[in-house]
Formats: sequence, C-alpha cells, structure tokens
Amino acid sequence: MSTHTTEPTGSSEPAEGAEGRGLPLAALLALATAVFVTSLTETLPAGVLPAMSADLGVGESAMGQSVTVYAVGTALTAIPLSAATSGWRRKRLLLTAMAGFAAANTVTAVSTDYSLTMAARFVAGVAAGLAWALLAGYARRLAPARLQGRAIAIVMTGIPVALSLGVPAGTFLGEVLGWRVTFTLMTVLAVALLGWIAAGVPDQPGQRRGAGRVPILRVLTIPGVTSVLFVTLVFVLAHTILYTYIATFLDGLGMGGSTDLVLLVFGVASLAGIWFVGARIDRRLRALTLASALLVAVAASLLAVPADSPALVYAAVALWGLGWGGAPTLLQTAVTDAGGDSADAAQAALVTLWNAAMAGGGVAGGVLLDHLGTGSLPWSVLLLLVPVVVVVARGHGFPAGAKR
Repeated sequence: MSTHTTEPTGSSEPAEGAEGRGLPLAALLALATAVFVTSLTETLPAGVLPAMSADLGVGESAMGQSVTVYAVGTALTAIPLSAATSGWRRKRLLLTAMAGFAAANTVTAVSTDYSLTMAARFVAGVAAGLAWALLAGYARRLAPARLQGRAIAIVMTGIPVALSLGVPAGTFLGEVLGWRVTFTLMTVLAVALLGWIAAGVPDQPGQRRGAGRVPILRVLTIPGVTSVLFVTLVFVLAHTILYTYIATFLDGLGMGGSTDLVLLVFGVASLAGIWFVGARIDRRLRALTLASALLVAVAASLLAVPADSPALVYAAVALWGLGWGGAPTLLQTAVTDAGGDSADAAQAALVTLWNAAMAGGGVAGGVLLDHLGTGSLPWSVLLLLVPVVVVVARGHGFPAGAKR
C-alpha cells in the first residue's frame, strides 16, 4: 500500500467543470476496486501462507517473504517509474498497472517454482508502484474541491474491503479449492476492471513537460513532514510484522482453522474504522491518528498475553482492525497537509517509506518467528507503537486537522 507519488503539478485541483457537481461515484468506485486489487494481491499470502509454503516446498518464514518482495518491488520502483511516466495520460497509466497485476497473479497461480513465484510477486509490487503513483491524486482531480477528502476516503475503502471480504474469502477458497484458484480469480477481477476503467473513468492529463518537482530530500525540512514519515514507517512496520504471519500466529494458538473468520472480523472492523475516520478526518486528524495507534497497541497487548480464549483473540483482532482501517487515509492526509505546496514530493517519500516498512516487517517477522516463536510477534508490535504514540500525542508538527 501507499499513496500517490509524483502526481502532476496541480493534482489537487479538480477536473475542469468539477465544481458545482457531486462526486462521480462510478469512476471513484472503479478506482476503489483498483485499490482493492492492489491491497488484496499484496496481503493475500497472509491468509494462505501455510498452503503456499507446503506446495512450493519452503518454510513459512521463507514464504512470508512473498509479501516482502512485493513491497520491495514497490519501494524500489515507485519514484523512478512515476517520474518516467509522469507525462502519460492517467487512464493509460492505470490500465498499464492493472494489466501488470493480471499478468503477475496469473504467473503466481500457475508457478510451481519458488523463485518464479517470488519474481511474479516482485512484478506485482512494481505494478502497485505505478497504481499508487496516481490513485489518490486521480480521485482528487475527479472531485470538486469541497469533496476531495471524501473522494479519497471512497477510493481508500478498497483497502478495508480487501481485508474484510477479499482476504477471508481468498483464505476460505484456498482451503476448499486450493490457493491457486484464489490467485486465478484475482486475474479475472483485474481483467474485468480493465474494461470498467476503460469505459467508465474520465481521463486526466499527465504532467506538463518542464513542470518542476520539489526534490524528495527537501521536503524533510518542512515542519511536520518528518514526523508524519516517522509515524508512517514505524506504524506500518509494526502492523506488517504481525499481519504477514497471522495464519502462522493463529496456528500457534490452535486456531489455524479459523484464519478466514479471524480475518473477516479484522476486515469488518477496518471498514468501521475507515467510515468513522472519513466522517471526522477534516477536523480531528491528529486525534484520530492517536486513537488509531492506541487501538492497535491495545490489541497487541491482548494478543501478547497467553490465554486459551478464542473470544479474546476475536476482540483483539476487532480492535486491531478498527484502529488500522483508517490509518492509510489518515497518514496520506497528514503528509499532504504537512507538505503543503510540496505535497507531491512528500507523498513520494511516504510511498517509499511505507513499502520499505512492509518489506522490513516481512523480514523482521520472519526472523522473530524463526528465533523466538509466534509469541514474540504481538510484543514487537506493542514495543514499536510506543514511539508512534509519543510522537503523535506530543505533536512534533504532526498536523492537527486538514483545513480545506
């Protein structure tokens, strides 16, 4: 996951004629479906990790690196590819990204070789870099200025829907029909989405030739940007360490057969979280971000305490989902507000750090799993969230609320 990187100059401006009308829901829902495809492709291995591991003949920590290599693909290529394609029409670029997902998921579905599977996951991460380079900015440009925040919230619902419906459904199908069927269905969805985007999403121009960009490093001197980027890096790292290995963690609790249901609870709670955030984000940005981190910390605390209680696990996962659901929208909005006129460059830094954190989470979680066992995962989440809570609570330039 991430946000748009080098969206064209003036990307926060609505499309010509956008003012005075409502939201283009059909187009925004197509973009939300693109977010769904990227998010589900990214996180699906978490639900079918044991099956993929057994089928490809590698350990679960090694298979967990399928999430890591996806994030590496995005982190390494998002900025240079966004720069190289900045002049492309937005629809053309989005169609290219979705075609990349269709190809990568097809290879993943048919591959019997671990190295080939990892290569396909890397390609999927590259496609994600292209997609996240324009989705948020695309949504803003399709909406009137007064509704741009709501437009982004609608598009970002693709993330919790992927978590609440996609991952549990994929996990269930993986158990019943095999994990390869799940990735095949992802290809079918991506192909259908290509037609929807082509027919139903208004195009937008790319960046004008010669339009300047703010260097990435320069945005680090802008008050508030560094704080948001730090919170993003550590928060995403904490979440990914546990989420990547949730199926293995549940196996350790004797709840491996309930992975799909646990992920369903997580996802439904995420939907509630993004709904709550979307209704209040303009005025309560910092308070909502603090609440988000605290909810995930409480959830980690509950999971860290050994207890033979499935009900406690479900309660913890619900709190986790409630806290995490709005986090992408909160952090994206925060870095945009902090960046001001340099919002594009700030977003570029965020997308790279987000995916670096995801890659780091996959690696760190695998190391913890191999050396300390599943019980160490929630403790690591809890420890990492301490500085996140401190930075947001004390302010340190973290935006208090968007003023649109």
